[in-house]
Amino acid sequence: MRVFTTLPQENLQKVGPAAQAIEATGYTGVSTQENRHDPFLALAVAGAATSRIELHTGVAISFARSPMTVANVGWDLAASYGPKRVTIGLGSQVRAHNERRFSVPWTPPAPRMREYIQAVRAIWAAWKGDGKLAYEGKHYRFTLMTPNFVPEAYDGPAPRLGLAAVGPAMLKVAAEESDDVKLHVFCTRKYLAETIMPILEAGLAKSGRSRSQFEISGGGFVVTGKDDEAVQKLFDWVRYRVAFYGSTPAYWPVFEVHGLGDLGRKLNAMTKAGQWDKIAGEVSDDVVHLFSAVGRHDQLEKAVTERFGGLVDSISASASSSKPSDLPPGLIQDLQRIPTKYRTR
Repeated sequence: MRVFTTLPQENLQKVGPAAQAIEATGYTGVSTQENRHDPFLALAVAGAATSRIELHTGVAISFARSPMTVANVGWDLAASYGPKRVTIGLGSQVRAHNERRFSVPWTPPAPRMREYIQAVRAIWAAWKGDGKLAYEGKHYRFTLMTPNFVPEAYDGPAPRLGLAAVGPAMLKVAAEESDDVKLHVFCTRKYLAETIMPILEAGLAKSGRSRSQFEISGGGFVVTGKDDEAVQKLFDWVRYRVAFYGSTPAYWPVFEVHGLGDLGRKLNAMTKAGQWDKIAGEVSDDVVHLFSAVGRHDQLEKAVTERFGGLVDSISASASSSKPSDLPPGLIQDLQRIPTKYRTR
C-alpha cells in the first residue's frame, strides 16, 4: 500500500521542513489540494527540499487552466525533480464553482476532461518529439508550437496524469485516459467493489492496459491516532464530513447501495433549512465505519487491510489538508507491506 500525507499549504516557508520530515518518516509521497491555496506552489517547494517522496496534486482544478499551462508546470516539476516523482492530479469541480468562483464556461465535464488529458499528452509528446503540435478536438485546439516555446529536454517519460472521478462517466474517462484515478472520500468498500470497479475494469480493457498499470487512490477516510481519545476526536470530525457530503444528491448513489437513501434526503432537507450544526447527529457510528478505516496506530494495519485491501493501491493518511497524519515510521512500513495490484513504473 502506498501511503500519502499532506503539506502545510497555508505558508510556503513551512513546506520545506515539513516535506523533509515526511520523507524521513517514510511516507510514499505528498498530495496537495486546491481549496484555499494553489496546489502547485507547495509541490515545487517540497520537491526542492527532498529527493525521494512523490509529488501529487490531489487535485488541481482543470477547466480554470489551459491544458498548455498544466503541461508547462508538469514538465517543469518533472524536469526538476524526476518524472517518476510527479503526478498531476486533475479534477473538474462542479458547475457552480467553475462559473461563479473561477468564471469559466461550463460544458458536460467528462467529454471535455477526456480532451483535456489528451491535449496535455499531445503537448508533452510534441516537446518530447519533433516539436510539431496538432491536437484538434471539440473543446481544445493546439496547433502552434514554435521552438522558442519548447522547454528544455530532460531524460525520462512525461509525468503521470491522475483524475478525480465520482460518477460513471468520469470514472470511464479515468480508466481510459489517465494513469491514476483519485476517488472521493465519500466512498464505501461495497460501493467501490460493486459499482466503481466494474467501470474501471471495463475502461482499462478498452484502453488495452492491465490493472497493474493503473493506480487506484483514496476511496475513504483513515481515522487514527496514538490513543482512543485522538481516534474519537477525528472520528467525530469525519462524522460531520459524511453528513456534509451525504446531504448532496450527487453522492446519494453511495448511500443507496446501503439502503441509506432516506438519510441522504433528510440531510439535504436539514441543510436547506440551515441546520448545518445538527447534521452530524444524524450519522450513526456504523455509517461512519462504512466510510472509514478506524483504529489506533496499533490497530490500523488490520483496519486498512479490511477497508481498502485488494481494491485500493494508495491511501491518504490525512483526513484532510488541515489534519496532517502522525503515523510512526514502523506503522508506515507495515502499511506499505499490504499487497496491492498497481506496480510503480
